[in-house]
Amino acid sequence: MSPSLPAPKALANAAGGKVERESTSARILGAGTAGLAELLVFHPVDTIAKRLMSNQTRVTSSSQLNSVIFKSHASDPITGRFFSLFPGLGYAAAYKILQRIYKFGGQPFVRDYLQTNHRGEFDRTFGASNGKAILHATAGSLIGIGEIVLLPLDVLKIKRQTNPEAFRGRGVMKIVADEGFGLYRGWGWTAARNAPGSFALFGGSAAAKQYLFELSDYNSATWFQNFIASIAGSSASLIVSAPLDVVKTRIQNRNFEIKESGAKVISNMIRHEGFSAFFKGLVPKLLMTGPKLTFSFWLAQTLIPAFNKVM
Repeated sequence: MSPSLPAPKALANAAGGKVERESTSARILGAGTAGLAELLVFHPVDTIAKRLMSNQTRVTSSSQLNSVIFKSHASDPITGRFFSLFPGLGYAAAYKILQRIYKFGGQPFVRDYLQTNHRGEFDRTFGASNGKAILHATAGSLIGIGEIVLLPLDVLKIKRQTNPEAFRGRGVMKIVADEGFGLYRGWGWTAARNAPGSFALFGGSAAAKQYLFELSDYNSATWFQNFIASIAGSSASLIVSAPLDVVKTRIQNRNFEIKESGAKVISNMIRHEGFSAFFKGLVPKLLMTGPKLTFSFWLAQTLIPAFNKVM
């Protein structure tokens, strides 16, 4: 009986590429650290983007833009306006760190399953040179759909950022008790947004490593290569998911007692604002949220292999 050998961190596959293998601890630590760093740096940016997406009026002046972004604090001194961009920080911390651990740390597990059980099908369908990138994208899409389990935290965070009046003095436990599964309102639209968005995020990054840097082992990417790959993935993700992200945000930022469906939201947007409403906030998202996603995705892609080497 031959002695068992430790599982290698990268195994050669039939197509001549590499199958990345990282420890569970490395995936959790790398993704969690990326989420925490993103939260500390970008929470104010996220608040601005959410408030712009929630705005349903045409902004024609700087004073009006100031009111949309800072709401009741629009006339406060600059320090007061800055700190007004940190509502819902507790919800954001819980959501963002768990989300990044789930998404960036969870995608490799789905990827491992697809690599082990379906890699040949991807290679035959898309070709050996394309199969690996599509497999990474598919794993990202599947993990993105499952992200709806964290939806209540996202709902509470968005309401604190855009519609704090919805809380009316109620604490978290009281809201959860009162609303129950109502906190999952918009779950279908969230899943519909996440599926193509996460496909584009992981697929765009994998494509950059595959075709731009010609890497067979994605974990061997340098900090710079991961950075460029993260820009490609995050930009593709934001553009693809933009229309459904606006719908999702508007469903989630309403008062709890308003039960307006996603179809109704879309109908009202087309009727009163036109099709351009589906891309409201896209430029700020590309300029502000884009770097946020790039930053955290870059850190996760870099830190997970780094932690794996030392653990």
